[in-house]
Amino acid sequence: MVYDLLGKADYVFLALAALWGTVCAILVWNRVNAKRFKTEEEQDRFLDSIEPQLVQGNFDAALQTCESDNRALPVMISLALNNRELGYAKTRQLIMDRFQRDIIADLDQRISWISTVIKIAPMLGLMGTVAGMMGAFATLAEATTVEPSKLALDIRIALETTLIGLTITVPLLISMASINNRIKHMEELVAAGLTRFLEAYKIGLTRTAGRSGK
Repeated sequence: MVYDLLGKADYVFLALAALWGTVCAILVWNRVNAKRFKTEEEQDRFLDSIEPQLVQGNFDAALQTCESDNRALPVMISLALNNRELGYAKTRQLIMDRFQRDIIADLDQRISWISTVIKIAPMLGLMGTVAGMMGAFATLAEATTVEPSKLALDIRIALETTLIGLTITVPLLISMASINNRIKHMEELVAAGLTRFLEAYKIGLTRTAGRSGK
């Protein structure tokens, strides 16, 4: 019967949604962890290691330290140092724009897939519920004597798909909340780190310009 096929197909779609949502959540989680300093103290230690070089205008040495680090702050600092010929104001705007575009926008794009699964999973569960109930009504309408096992199977499909849809959605919602908190924390740390970098960078530019003018 067509309702039975729809119900069975719904299990497949739900399984695919659960798999894709889980994969996306793990990828985003790992991406955020790879791009952030775990604590403010760890970030401060990194900045302590390059700040004297920045203040002295020894940008190549600071750049060498940053280039081997793929976290968001060192990447943005490397970008600024590689484009220091643009001047302070343009460099500052460049790294702010690139942080939003390359880091935050990339994470937002990945998160959008998790949001899609969160929205789709309950709808797939509802589709299975409708298919199961329609199958149950069709069984009642067509049979002269109702087979309890057949009717129970249709009702089971209706209830199970709803449960599975919710079981997919709830953990992903919790994961999304945790991921968003980590992204917010990363943004705050990067903003603080860039502010400190830019202060030292500006001093270094001034000293470099002064030496060049002599």
